[in-house]
Parts: sequence; C-alpha cells; structure tokens
Amino acid sequence: MVELQSAHLDQVFHALSDPTRRGMLRTLAGGERSISDLAAPFAMTLAGASKHLRMLEEARLVRREKRGRTHFCRLEPRALAEADEWLAFYRHFWSARLDALEAELLKPEPKALERKKK
Repeated sequence: MVELQSAHLDQVFHALSDPTRRGMLRTLAGGERSISDLAAPFAMTLAGASKHLRMLEEARLVRREKRGRTHFCRLEPRALAEADEWLAFYRHFWSARLDALEAELLKPEPKALERKKK
C-alpha cells in the first residue's frame, strides 16, 4: 500500500498540478519523444521545456536519455500507478456515497405510498 504521507507522492501530485506537464505526460503516453517534440505544442523554449521535464523526472514520472545531442524522454508509469492507488480510496468513498444517494432517491415518497393504499 502507498504511504499516505509520502514525500514522493507529494512530488508526483505537485508535478501533475501543472497543465503543461500533464500535456507532456499525455504526449509521452504515445511513446518516446525528444524535448523539442515536447516543447513544440506549448510554444516554449527548450530551456523552459527542460525545467518542466526536470520536475517530472524528480517525481519519477519521466526518464530522460541522451543520444548524441538529442535528449529523449519516456513515460515511467510506476509513479502514476502509485498516485492512482492513493486515489482509489477516494474513488471507492465517492462511489459508495453516490450509491447511497441513488438508493435514497429511488425510494418512493411517503405520500405516493399513501395514495397507492387507497
């Protein structure tokens, strides 16, 4: 089970808090990309993209590899799986709450019961 107070989990959620980094992760879900490829949709410099990627690397969401002069990045899904495991508790919590609400809403109203008896 994932520790609920883990510093690594904090890093993962902090890295995921930025829409640019989430976009980069989505792109990397399709396969390995260069930093240039990752920067292009955001119209940012390579230095700017590299800063975002460094945060993703620190959270262990991305692995970077240098080949020649080009840096390639790939998604490391384990950290996402750990975050998903932490979120699973809340998915279960809300699912149970919504099931209880549905059961309550499907109960016949007391006046409707009285009318049926007459």
